[in-house]
Amino acid sequence: MTPMTTEKENPRAAEPPAGSTRRALVGRLSWGLADQAASSLSNFVVGIYVARSLGVTAFGVFSLAWVTYGVVLNVSRGLATDPLVVRFSGVSDTSWRGAVARSSGTALGVGAALGAAAVVAGLALGGRVGPAFACLGVMLPGLLLQDAWRFSFFAAGTGRKAFVNDLVWGVALVPALVVAAHVGTVAAFVLAWGASATVAAGYGCLQSGIRPQLTGARGWLREQRDLGYRYLVENVSLSGASQLRAYGLGAIVGVGAVGAVRGAELLLGPFLAVLMGLSLVTVPEAARVLRRAPHRLGHFCLLLGGGQAAAALAWGGALLLMPERLGDLVLGDVWHSAAELIVPVTLSVAGAGLGTGAAAGLRALGAARRSLRSQLFASACYVGGGLGGAAAAGTVGSAWGVAAATVSASAVWWLHLRSALRERHHNPIPEVRTS
Repeated sequence: MTPMTTEKENPRAAEPPAGSTRRALVGRLSWGLADQAASSLSNFVVGIYVARSLGVTAFGVFSLAWVTYGVVLNVSRGLATDPLVVRFSGVSDTSWRGAVARSSGTALGVGAALGAAAVVAGLALGGRVGPAFACLGVMLPGLLLQDAWRFSFFAAGTGRKAFVNDLVWGVALVPALVVAAHVGTVAAFVLAWGASATVAAGYGCLQSGIRPQLTGARGWLREQRDLGYRYLVENVSLSGASQLRAYGLGAIVGVGAVGAVRGAELLLGPFLAVLMGLSLVTVPEAARVLRRAPHRLGHFCLLLGGGQAAAALAWGGALLLMPERLGDLVLGDVWHSAAELIVPVTLSVAGAGLGTGAAAGLRALGAARRSLRSQLFASACYVGGGLGGAAAAGTVGSAWGVAAATVSASAVWWLHLRSALRERHHNPIPEVRTS
């Protein structure tokens, strides 16, 4: 195990000039937004292409594969990249490279193991859903490795490399989509999406000069077990709740309802790109604030969460003014069912944006127990609200149930952050860093 060293210093004395700190922060946030814009554009194009080409039912099948990928992605992040950004943001290059080799190896191993399980499940399921799941399983190692490079670059403060990597994915996606369109199946689109991500994952090895160490995965999991396993449960409860809601909605209302919800989420795609782009850098930035000026952490998190919530509401308001002709052009047949969900989905995203500010603070503080409790509460509310609303009032009821759940969960996140900050103030603990 890597030796543990303890750092204790006067955070105010170590603060760099405010102007230079602010410029550096804006630069890193800008690359985070640019990178997520590139990534989300790729995902948005795939979603729109499937929705327009194959109709609402096939889009529902694609969405089931999509939310399953989200679960696996969060397993990988919890075990591999979340501990990386908490403990190896702003460390020496040697320390970062060693950690990234083991972290990316862990992500690759998770992709291989869960990908094999998805292939077996897909072959057993058959029908319309089975081939999509089998193809997703084949593509998971490349998808997860590509995501691991992004987080690794942001931990190092080199978001430009993550942006370039996502551009490579987008360029590779163009010919892949052309081929998939000729085939005309959901499985073909899943393969196109995953194969282009695998190209970008290979390019990430060239960018970093690091080869993922599968043999280092066991050591990484052992060293980071105090954070990794809690983050694993936290992340899986988040994406698992989304998956349970999608499966339950499909069973209660129909697969077309899953496509309608996904269509409404696509309408918020540009704002979600901003939200996800910020999420790439919020934990590393909160960790930097904590090291340099811990008294500013609460204010940083409030600005972050409040700004995202306000932006989500503004974007949702703009969507309500969008002409029907434009909606039909973007989503085709999916538009009419998705348009009914704009208000509740907007409130859901605003609640999530407000909560991410508190979540970033808890991650930076290493308060894994509190963040786990908050996420378990949020996930239980999400599933209960989504499925209870579906049983009571169909697709629209499910959307409103999720909106109420997300806003309630945001309040819990902030209560836990306030308690964690008070605990740190009354019982200051020297920072522990793996180096």
